[in-house]
Amino acid sequence: MDALAPLIAASMNAGTPLMLAALGLLINEKSGVINLGSEGMMLVAAALGFAIAVQTGSTSLGFVGGALAGALMAGLFAWLVVWMGANQIACGLALSLFGVGLSASIGLPYVGATIQASTWSIPLLGDIPFVGTALFQHHPMVYGALALSVLLGFFLYRTRTGLVLRAVGESPESAHALGYPVRRIRLAALLFGGACCGLAGAFMSLVYTPMWVEDMVAGRGWIALALTPFATWRPLRVLVGAYLFGGITILTFHLQALGVPIASQLLSMLPYLATILVLVLISRNVDWIRINMPASLGRRFNPNS
Repeated sequence: MDALAPLIAASMNAGTPLMLAALGLLINEKSGVINLGSEGMMLVAAALGFAIAVQTGSTSLGFVGGALAGALMAGLFAWLVVWMGANQIACGLALSLFGVGLSASIGLPYVGATIQASTWSIPLLGDIPFVGTALFQHHPMVYGALALSVLLGFFLYRTRTGLVLRAVGESPESAHALGYPVRRIRLAALLFGGACCGLAGAFMSLVYTPMWVEDMVAGRGWIALALTPFATWRPLRVLVGAYLFGGITILTFHLQALGVPIASQLLSMLPYLATILVLVLISRNVDWIRINMPASLGRRFNPNS
């Protein structure tokens, strides 16, 4: 039991950046746009957020800078695909590759730098044996991600604005005919998604591993993309999936520390193998995907047609 509480706590920490990024991507896809640039956005946000935190001594400003970096990159993507009509897949991949190079350039002066890792605990609750260590001694962003998943579930299925967003994703032509500004709605969704990916990247460099290392996101942006179909485009299921994949990541570290006679390279592959396995299992049920996936996902919208 003494070893289980830190394992649960570490899984929550590992799952938080996945959850933040996946929730942002879910909103993108609910509007009918798929953004494959999450990995690049997270990397740039991680580098810029860490640089701001080192220069100012404030991790809060680092998170703000990371969110803005993600939103700006998403804004560039929105201009290309929403207004210029460029291919969403090609632009997303280009954005991801661009982010890899840009983050390396931004972070180069900060390689080897560190920031003070702060400790957090909810008063009284954090002192409860086992439960306090497992659940109530986390950075506020961990609880913010949990709250965001609940709020987005309410927003999408209990508000008029959420209904309009889903309508844009299902049939942008019909939404446009009814007078809704499809392009602006998709822009807002993409900016929100970019900000969420930015927060996820900043969490990586400011909380999860408080330092900058090139390519430190290590494929989590791609895992976050896989989480949206895994969760059938529902925010609360994203929460479950994020903690599941976070737990698998932490489990690989623990197995290596315990000296399990399995090659470390194979253990490091487990989260990504799990991602591929989940996608294969989900894709076998075509009707289930068709029912839950936004109908216009990835399809270009031309308001003049």
